[in-house]
Parts: sequence; C-alpha cells; structure tokens
Amino acid sequence: MTHHQTDTRNFRFYDNREKYLLFVTTCSEKSAIAERISLELDLIKPTPPALRLFDAGMGDASVLTRVMRDLHCRYPTIPFLMVTKEISLEDVRLSLEKMADRFFEHPQTVFVVTNMKYSEAPTLTPGKKARPLKRWDIALKGHTAHNFEKQLQELQDVLADGWAVESSSVTGNPLYVNPSVLVIYRGDHQFALANVIPPEGPMRPDYDLILCAQPYRARSSAEKKVKYVLSPLAKALGKGGRMVVIQSTGYDPGMEIVRHIWPDENPFQTPRNDLIETMKQQLNDDQLLYSGYTSEKSLFQYHLHTMPDMVESNIGTSILLAAWNAAVYVAQIEDERVEKVMSSGRYLEATRKVLKQHGGLWFLDESFVVSRDR
Repeated sequence: MTHHQTDTRNFRFYDNREKYLLFVTTCSEKSAIAERISLELDLIKPTPPALRLFDAGMGDASVLTRVMRDLHCRYPTIPFLMVTKEISLEDVRLSLEKMADRFFEHPQTVFVVTNMKYSEAPTLTPGKKARPLKRWDIALKGHTAHNFEKQLQELQDVLADGWAVESSSVTGNPLYVNPSVLVIYRGDHQFALANVIPPEGPMRPDYDLILCAQPYRARSSAEKKVKYVLSPLAKALGKGGRMVVIQSTGYDPGMEIVRHIWPDENPFQTPRNDLIETMKQQLNDDQLLYSGYTSEKSLFQYHLHTMPDMVESNIGTSILLAAWNAAVYVAQIEDERVEKVMSSGRYLEATRKVLKQHGGLWFLDESFVVSRDR
C-alpha cells in the first residue's frame, strides 16, 4: 500500500489527516507538551561533541521545533544532533517546512529523520530482515533561512522514494518499504560538524534527551507499550540522559463528551505507574531511574482555543465541531463509529452540554521521566 492508498478494513484514527490537523490547530497540546519537556532541560548535561536528542514520534515537528528553540536559548554554542522518527511522508514534509529557521538560528545543527522502527531508529540501523538502507546526506548551501527553505522544498522526490509504506497483513499498521535516513546540515558548518554527523553503519545512541509524547495506541497493553516502544528507547539513553514520556489520562471534560455517546468507553488503561512498573520488570536495569509517581509534576492540562464569550453565550457550530473532533481524536475513536453517531445531532448536544458545564474544553495529560544514572 502506498502512502496515498487506504485500507478501510484497517483504518487507524491517527492516519486521518483532517482530524489530526484540526486537532493541532484548535488545541494547545503541542505547546503544553513543550512546556512540560522544558522542565527537564536544565537537568541534562550534554558532553562533546554535541547535545543529542531523539524524538520518538516527530509528527509535524510542532513540539520538536519549540524544544529546539528552548535548547538554543540555553545552549546557543553547543552543536545539536536531532534524530527523529516519523513514518508519515506528510508529517516529514510539514516538519521540513519548519526547519529553515532552526538551521538559521542554530547553524551547528544536524537534523536526521528516519522511518525505522523503535528498535532500529535510535541507532539508525535496520533489522536483519529489512531491505537495504537508503540514506541521503544533504549539505545546505547559503546562509539565510530563505536559502534553506528553498532547498528543503526540493526534497520532495527524496521523501516520495524513502517514505513509501505498505500495510501489515497482520495488524494493518503502516510499514516502511525501505528503511530510510535523511541527514541535513549546513554546508558552511560541515567541517565543525564532522564528529556530529552520523557515520555510515550503526551509531551509538547515548541520547541526552528523548521525547516520547503519545507514541502508541492508547488501548495497547502495558506489556506491548514497553516491549515495542519504551524499552528500546530507554536503552538508547546515555549517561545522565532523560526520556520524557507523555500520554493522555482521560480524566477530563473531553472524555465526558465521549462517554455521553459511548458510556462504557475506557481507552486509557495503562496509567504511568503501571508503565513504570512494567519497565522495571522488563528492563531490570539498576542504572535506570524513574520519576513520576506523584501527580504534582506529572499532570498538566491543555485546552481548546476559544474566546470566553463564545462559551458563555450561544456556542457556535464551528466551536462544537472542533471540540467534538478533539474529544474523539484524543480518545482514539475510529471513523466508522464516529460517522454512525454524527448522522444525528446528539453528539452536538452532548458537546454543548459539557462545554457549558466546564466553561470550555480541556484535557489532562500525564508524564513521567526515565533517566540513566551518571
């Protein structure tokens, strides 16, 4: 299956571009996640040759670019190695659109994106059964954001070649056709970045910071989330490195909207403490430290963007639709179920009732940190 084909039998909520784009433009989750991650930045201690970051689900880079700006403010002269995992061609394209300014403000940046699995991506090394690795190294010319933007726009053929996907016959999940790596840096800083640019072959991970925000399907078991996502990422931490894990809780008005329609819905069954305990059992690594048992620092909110008078007075249809979309997107409700409900107006009344009750719409995320002892 190519990137532009769909398989209705295996539709996944997070492949729906319309839902995703409406959610990220009407809700503040991306900025809230970046603010939560910022609490960890003073605790990392990068060592030469670079500050090493891994983003376990780059998406459209809305979180990553905010974190990069924050890191530049704190470490303006330290080279950055930003390694990211993203299988969606569309998200990689959207991410590259945001990178020109990052290369301008922080010239000693090496940006890497790969479509490989969680077990492969941190070392940029595909598994034994994978097809041959495709790699592109791009040295950007010039010294202005405009120069960089033009060259990044010219990478569409690279993305079309490297980010083709096919559907798993077992799960329906997208799989890469070829493992691919795209490495981008400024050509006028190539000499200084010689020891930062990942070499051909396996790379030592040793990351100072790993971003792990909403990386898995909510309904998966704790065992699967740890085995296939969290465990390989934790192993990629360097000494003193920190991995920030963020997920939804369901303890919010958004879930109230969902339960007005589906009273028994319960998508969030692996709270952070369960994941921490499962990680301890599976990894059995005394050098890994876990923080996040208490709610004071772990929990944070984000909101649907609305003006106060929009909720206090007669709520418009556009606000109701945005709120409904956010609620079913966060709860990961499949399109088929959503479409059946939207044939009547009951979902709008449920959404209006919750927004009136709470004076708006907010969601509650939780976080925890896994760090490697120095």
